[in-house]
Amino acid sequence: MENLVSVLILSQLVFSIIGIVYFYNNIKSQKGTRKTITLESKKEMDKLKKMRSIQLTPPLSEKTRPQDFSEIIGQEKGVRALRAALCGPNPQHVIIYGPPGVGKTAAARLILEECLKDEKSPFLTEAPFIEMDATILQFDERSIADPLIGSVHDPIYQGSGTLGQAGIPQPKIGAVTKAHGGILFIDEIGELHNLQMNKLLKVLEDRTVFLNSAYYSKEEENMPRYIQDIFNNGLPADFRLIGATTRRPEEIPPALRSRCAEIFFKSLSPSEVVIISKNAIKRAGFEAEKEAIDLISKYSTNGRDTVNIIQTAVSICALDNREIITSEDIEEVIENGKYSPNVTKKISKNSNIGIVNGLGVSGANGMILEIEAIASPCESGKIGKLNITGIIDEEELNSGIGKIKRKSNVRSSLENVVTVLNQHLGINTYDYDLHVNFPGGMPVDGPSAGIAMFCAIFSCISKKEVTSTVAMTGEVSIKGKVLPVGGVFEKIEAAKEAGVTKVFVPKENYQKLFEKFDIEIIYINNVFELINELFSEKNIITEPQINFGI
Repeated sequence: MENLVSVLILSQLVFSIIGIVYFYNNIKSQKGTRKTITLESKKEMDKLKKMRSIQLTPPLSEKTRPQDFSEIIGQEKGVRALRAALCGPNPQHVIIYGPPGVGKTAAARLILEECLKDEKSPFLTEAPFIEMDATILQFDERSIADPLIGSVHDPIYQGSGTLGQAGIPQPKIGAVTKAHGGILFIDEIGELHNLQMNKLLKVLEDRTVFLNSAYYSKEEENMPRYIQDIFNNGLPADFRLIGATTRRPEEIPPALRSRCAEIFFKSLSPSEVVIISKNAIKRAGFEAEKEAIDLISKYSTNGRDTVNIIQTAVSICALDNREIITSEDIEEVIENGKYSPNVTKKISKNSNIGIVNGLGVSGANGMILEIEAIASPCESGKIGKLNITGIIDEEELNSGIGKIKRKSNVRSSLENVVTVLNQHLGINTYDYDLHVNFPGGMPVDGPSAGIAMFCAIFSCISKKEVTSTVAMTGEVSIKGKVLPVGGVFEKIEAAKEAGVTKVFVPKENYQKLFEKFDIEIIYINNVFELINELFSEKNIITEPQINFGI
């Protein structure tokens, strides 16, 4: 019996010693691990500090970044519209359209600061501005991670921590919740994945993010109260969205467009590029010849390209120990960068038969469309042909029931013109082979070129010249009325920039706003008024041959 007790005591002693040794080694190992981690952390922190101590000179684009709205050149209308949409008691969601480098992002970054100046604004002083880029906004379709909307870190995933070990799902907030009470800016919003876009639309509608997890249970006693609240009531997401895009409006989902005010930023005019060039050169600490600045304006239509050209030219000057940028420097940059010249129309002050300046609009930019026509008498006994070039004359569209073909709007508009000439002005166009051309392949697919095509054909057949200092826009109906069209402000702006002195506009497009332009604007109801105004000194027509019903 005594031997058994001795054995038990000895065994207990051995196990105690083993336990002590185990715990001692464990503690020693932990201390060693902590020491290793501390040393590794210090080593990495030293590396990080060293990396942060190394700084290159800031790029010129950073030096020239607008600090207030007055420095966003050429977008006065867009900036005013952005202020109206967001700086008030009822701010709206906004989509900003426009080409790259014209100030969309800069305007978005400045708008919250502007809103806070308005006492009626609902934005608080601590309102956040969260910026995302849709082109790099990665997410997991299984909802494991979604930096935009938010996600749930379920217990089964690595790194779920103490809560995960207890079987508790952990909500992870996304940008829409981080932006709560402020502004969420999504650059290139048109690049969002369809699934993300649909989720975003739901958040805009509910102003709340609802998350789901198979691991969440209301009956779970250990579930923290705040997690219960999130799953039951959702995460707050009451913000205002600003989306910027280089895409066309028709490429953006209609459901998103219907929830947003749409604002258009335009390409910069040569005179606006000159202003940006001078500012950038000054901030770079250099000077430039006037010819050099003028050359930049011929190859750039946005601030980003302008600054890039100047920065390279500045580097060339620095290598040569010069402080003045010459036109040769800019030519070298343009040649090496393979820049293409801008298509800027400047009218020449002369008169021609069959050549008329029409007015078009692309995005937020107006443009001059030189429309030319030829009327060749056809052979006796034959019916003249109608030909149109320089545009897409017919296009094929996909529909839910298959492919359909349709004529372009310009072709339809030209047929209206021919009908008016035949039926109401007594001109038999079938005696002529008519050819209408849009030189340069301009992006035209609207009816607003109607009156310009009308004048070009009328000029050819009547052998009367049209002065190049005149431009026009308007749709022609088969009754000869001149109907209203869109983008008239931008069109008049483009006409003024090109040197046009007189513009014909549909009377129904009249706006008091147009009076700001130093250009003669003539409002017309029908083609008879157009002919008499344009050829009044030539006595083309003394009486209308049509009842316009007005």
